Amino acid sequence: MIILRVTWYVMSLVALVAWYGMQVIIAALFRVKYRPGGVYDRACHRWGLAQLSANGLHVTVEGLDQIEPGRSYVFASNHTSFADIWVLFAYLPGSVRFVAKKELLSVPFFGQAIRASGQIPINRRNLRDAFAAYDEAAALMARGLSAIVFVEGTRSRDGKLHNFKKGPFVLAIRAGVPVVPVFIDGTFEALPPGGWFVRRRPVSLRIGAPVPVEGLAFDDRDQLVAETRARMLALRERGAS
Repeated sequence: MIILRVTWYVMSLVALVAWYGMQVIIAALFRVKYRPGGVYDRACHRWGLAQLSANGLHVTVEGLDQIEPGRSYVFASNHTSFADIWVLFAYLPGSVRFVAKKELLSVPFFGQAIRASGQIPINRRNLRDAFAAYDEAAALMARGLSAIVFVEGTRSRDGKLHNFKKGPFVLAIRAGVPVVPVFIDGTFEALPPGGWFVRRRPVSLRIGAPVPVEGLAFDDRDQLVAETRARMLALRERGAS
C-alpha cells in the first residue's frame, strides 16, 4: 500500500508539473505578456488545485473577505510542508508570485517553470543578491502582483512557528503594500518534510487582517515583524479552539 501511495505521489507530481509547467514555458518562449488572470496566473492556480485534488487533500479557507480585489499585498505565511505551495497557489486571490529560494532553479524543468511564471528566486546566502530580489519583487508588485513569502525562510522541521526573517517585511515597507498574515494548518501532518507520500488530513488556510505599512520606514521592520507574528499566532490558536 505504501509503495502504491509513493508511486502515485511521485507520478502525479511529475505529470502535473510537466503539464502546467509546459504551459508557462511555452508562453514565455512566445513572449506572452503578463496580464491579470492570464496564462501565468491560471497555470499556477490550476496546478495548486490539481495537486490538492490528486492527493485527496480538502482545504477549508477562512478570511478571504478581508482581501481587497485588485490590491497588491505581501502574504506572509508559515511553512511546514511542500504542500503549502499548492494551498497558497490554489486559494490566494489575484496574481500571486512566490519569493522562493534560488536553489529551486536547479531542479530540472521545475526551475524553468518557476522562472517562466514570474516567481522571484532569492539567494539567501548572499545579502546583496537577496536585496536585489526584493527590489525585483517590489517592481512586480507595482504592476499589480502580490508576493508570497515564507517568513521563517525555510520549512519548519517540527511543525512549530520559528523565528521570522526580516527581509519579507523590508519588502513590504519598500513596496508600500500591506502584510497579510497567513497560517496553514494540517499540511505538516499530510506531507511532512522528507515525506514521500501524502496522508489524507484536513487542511485549513486562515487569512488574517492586513497589517498596514503606511508611514513605516526601514527602522520600523522589527515592529512590523512583531505585529505580524502576533496575528499569525492568533490564527494558529483559532484552529486549536
